[in-house]
Amino acid sequence: MSLFDLPLDELHSYRSRSVEPEDFDAFWSATLDEARTHDLDARFELLAGTGLSTVDVYDVTFAGFGGHPVKGWLVIPAGTDRPLPLVVEFLGYGGGRGLPHSYLLWASAGMAHFVMDTRGQGSGWAPGDTADPVGSGPAFNGFMTRGIEDPYAYYYRRLITDAVRAVEAARSHPLTDAARTAAIGVSQGGGLTVAVGGLIPDLAAIAPDVPFLCDFPRATRLTDRLPYREIGNYLKTHRNRAERAQATLAYFDGVHFAARGRAPAMFSVALEDQTCPPSTVFAAYNAYAHPEKEIEVYEFNDHEGGGPFQQAVQLARLPRLLKA
Repeated sequence: MSLFDLPLDELHSYRSRSVEPEDFDAFWSATLDEARTHDLDARFELLAGTGLSTVDVYDVTFAGFGGHPVKGWLVIPAGTDRPLPLVVEFLGYGGGRGLPHSYLLWASAGMAHFVMDTRGQGSGWAPGDTADPVGSGPAFNGFMTRGIEDPYAYYYRRLITDAVRAVEAARSHPLTDAARTAAIGVSQGGGLTVAVGGLIPDLAAIAPDVPFLCDFPRATRLTDRLPYREIGNYLKTHRNRAERAQATLAYFDGVHFAARGRAPAMFSVALEDQTCPPSTVFAAYNAYAHPEKEIEVYEFNDHEGGGPFQQAVQLARLPRLLKA
């Protein structure tokens, strides 16, 4: 696939037309206040028999949206006896936390690594262990349209709240340093990273790669790839609900979270990405509020983005931001 979106010079100046709801801040403040009425109840069970000698692995459970139990992994260099810089990772669409030996990179770099499971997903490309006990109205297959008729019922209200609570849970462990916390993720995980970057005031850094959930008005009209296409397929049937759906999606648009970003940011984008088109990524990047930000551009890549090359960039730069 060759380039299909705006030229790179136009991408650097592109601005989304997504309209921010007047009560955006009040909506998220009330949502998180409600979640915090539930005890975080973060539990860390040290696993034996993993076959891993260089890391200690904790099976984690904490209370996310609605007090619902959410799973995760905490991977720490073996024998750690002092708080370490913390990397909190969110996962791509359809996947779950999988198995702990998949997450050795950041512990190998001397950091604590927390991986949040994704409620209701975990059957697309990696298994998960977290249910989503909340129902919704009519929806197209997948997660993008679950509850789309009402922002209070929308699936991503639950998932973004889980992400904020995941940072709080990870920070509660005595071997993690809350003051040196970064959020990272690819695709959906990148979108969640942008969201927590706007909702948590004291992160040390964020690193969203090819982020999903950004600039819904353009994304839903530009690409026919899933998952964005789930929204179009829903509206093909529910022809009278487009305005309502767009009003709901505005509360979850990464562009509006980015405008509240308060930590240094390392974005990445792929110019042949039809899943998360580059203009939608630049929409969030260009709106990102913190002055210390950068974006790596992978000119000939689709949604795989920078992959291990971007990880190398992060390994070189994140330790400086985390003072590791």
